[in-house]
Amino acid sequence: MNESSECLKLQTRSESIESYGFPSRLLSSGQHLMVFRKHIALISVHGDPAIDIGKEEAGGQNVYVRQVGEALADRGWQVDMFTRKASATQETVVEHGPNCRTIRLVAGPEDFVPRDEIFKYLPDFVTQLRKFQLNHNIQYPIIHTNYWLSSWVGMELKKVQPVQLVHTYHSLGAVKYKSISDIPPIANTRLEVEKACLETADCIVATSPQEQEHMGTLVSEQGNIQIIPCGTDIEQFGSVSPAKARLRLGLPKHSLVVMYVGRFDQRKGIETLVRAMSRSIFPGLADIRLIIAGGSTPGKSDGIERDRIEKIVDELGMRDYTMFPGQVDHETLKHYYAAANVCVVPSHYEPFGLVAIEAMASGTPVVASNVGGLKYTVVNEQTGLLCPPKDDEAFAQAIDRILSRPDWRAELGKAARKRVESNFTWPAVASQLDELYASMLGEPTQEELPVAVVA
Repeated sequence: MNESSECLKLQTRSESIESYGFPSRLLSSGQHLMVFRKHIALISVHGDPAIDIGKEEAGGQNVYVRQVGEALADRGWQVDMFTRKASATQETVVEHGPNCRTIRLVAGPEDFVPRDEIFKYLPDFVTQLRKFQLNHNIQYPIIHTNYWLSSWVGMELKKVQPVQLVHTYHSLGAVKYKSISDIPPIANTRLEVEKACLETADCIVATSPQEQEHMGTLVSEQGNIQIIPCGTDIEQFGSVSPAKARLRLGLPKHSLVVMYVGRFDQRKGIETLVRAMSRSIFPGLADIRLIIAGGSTPGKSDGIERDRIEKIVDELGMRDYTMFPGQVDHETLKHYYAAANVCVVPSHYEPFGLVAIEAMASGTPVVASNVGGLKYTVVNEQTGLLCPPKDDEAFAQAIDRILSRPDWRAELGKAARKRVESNFTWPAVASQLDELYASMLGEPTQEELPVAVVA
């Protein structure tokens, strides 16, 4: 279709597309046509949105950036998602759709680098991103950065380009370092960058009221903060029955199934879950299965943590009913959630907790740590139960309460699904971000754009 769009007759609400300042290129979708809006950049230096979830350093942030990017593209934005190339065999550009792509930049070695060791390569990342812009003649009026590493990139770009900077922390160092004893050398740098970002960015997106509170009390009293939660795919999660899910996974129909899914990381609290299950009244009384799902790489930090967890499982005599299925692809994951009687999220801290709402969307009650965003997503006694972090006795009691009361368990699952449908879907998140971006640029939201149809 050419720029003049002579083959189209535009039927608008009151004004032509051109009067809004948007290009007249249109994307055909049956009888309806979508206006291509401006380019925006999502930056996620260490969290590759095109990578398989469950690999080392691949978790909720990767899902967030990918899902937000695709949902914003559906609303007409031209979305470029920038990340660091972690292997020479990786594709440089991954097309997710006609309006959304992941672009991998070479910054440092083309190999996996732990996130705490990436900071020294960020100047290279900035240089390569600016080179990409120059080569493709692209300006980004909105840059949305994710995690503190990316915020440094965004602030550097803001110094030399007329951009509006939006940032989502995903994790706050000021909170994280309170929950661990082994403080990394990069800690002071991270804290300084996070404070500068809060005071510099045009808008900070907090994913929960708890995260917003932590920013104000632990990072800086300055900052323009807006709460926009994470979302999940309610068409995928909740689309399969427990019976069909168990048949697919080879799990007995009447077994009691307790599940964890996520990265192998000490901060995820998997040890708390394992020790809680060793205290549960059900092993020995019923056919019970503990599923600990997540990928790991031998010799890497996640592989070392998995080895440690497996050793604890063996020491506690739990091997007979504990399963480690490894990395679970997204299609299979919905079956695990549906098959579980309860999903446990025992993290020491979570700014939001995508696993909780994925389980809730599947109609599965959640037992979670009473920390961070989990206090927002999980409603205690209504969609699941909240426990003090690292308290295996409290987790054991909570798990047993839900497993021992099947009618109440069903009520919790129904309420959990309803809460996700009402509050935590990706289209709803994209709609709020669309409104935020549009207001920052003084432009209409997707709903306010003119309608165009084929003549």
